[in-house]
Amino acid sequence: MAHKFISEINPGETVDDIYLIKEAVLRPTTRGDQYIAMFICDKTGQLNGRIWKASEEMYGRLPKPGFVHIQGRSEVYQSNLQIVVNNISVIDSTKVNVEDFLARTDKDVNKIFAETKQMAGAIKNKQVKALVDEFLADEPLMKKFRSCPGGMSMHHDFIGGLLEHTWNMLRVATTILPLYPDVQADLVLAGVFIHDMGKTEELVYDTAFSYTDSGQLIGHITKTVLMLNKKADALAARGVKIDGAILDSLGHIVLSHHGQYEFGSPKLPATAEAFMVCYIDDLDAKMDQVTRLIEEDRGESNWTGWQKPLETKLYRKRIDS
Repeated sequence: MAHKFISEINPGETVDDIYLIKEAVLRPTTRGDQYIAMFICDKTGQLNGRIWKASEEMYGRLPKPGFVHIQGRSEVYQSNLQIVVNNISVIDSTKVNVEDFLARTDKDVNKIFAETKQMAGAIKNKQVKALVDEFLADEPLMKKFRSCPGGMSMHHDFIGGLLEHTWNMLRVATTILPLYPDVQADLVLAGVFIHDMGKTEELVYDTAFSYTDSGQLIGHITKTVLMLNKKADALAARGVKIDGAILDSLGHIVLSHHGQYEFGSPKLPATAEAFMVCYIDDLDAKMDQVTRLIEEDRGESNWTGWQKPLETKLYRKRIDS
């Protein structure tokens, strides 16, 4: 039987198929019972899943993340489509077509990677260019860079998402930098290119998106700074010395690009270049998030359901062209 994709599920349907589940948590109900909340996913999107009258034992058997056979029913709750699961059983990942479950960029990866290198190639400062070229010359790293997701769930959470996010950001930077001649363009372009490079070590994405142990312990921001300094050391060993001020400036861009302490930034932006990278990063992440949430919402009104990550409903009525 053909797989019933998430995008094909409508309210009030029986669900009986294999899906990927992630971020399963065991929670108490207001009556003191327990239930399991999770995301039920395939390459076309994800829905909230609920298992009522759950137990510690049931929760312990679930993969986190992994593949399961679900039997249940779809319903609308607070304007959002969800699946109430009646029966669930774990499926061996070798028995599924992983291509059905991992979303991937619809862009031509080779094309946008070539364009990414071209935009980064506009860097004029020899030392900054040497650092970027050192990353680009690391083919195992670039292979991961081309396939790595841009995140777990917030934005660009698909195969090739990191490259697409970086490519988008470089296009924005290239467009607006001429409007701000006092901003050091080389630092912005290099900062954009490397800002999330640590995600190649933070995330694993073979059968499902999850964190490596090292990624969970260290995080991609710190990992990126470590990678930056490792590349500088490799250059120094070949007689190409990188000024400390350049390393500090690029390191600061990486450390501050989330913009706020509560968003995981060890530092707040303190240079014009760091502010620009931070806001371009936030812009591209938000646009991916908003457009995806509007597209995936199944309601028929002008408004989507409540979107918790954005703390708002989204208005999606389009004006006539």
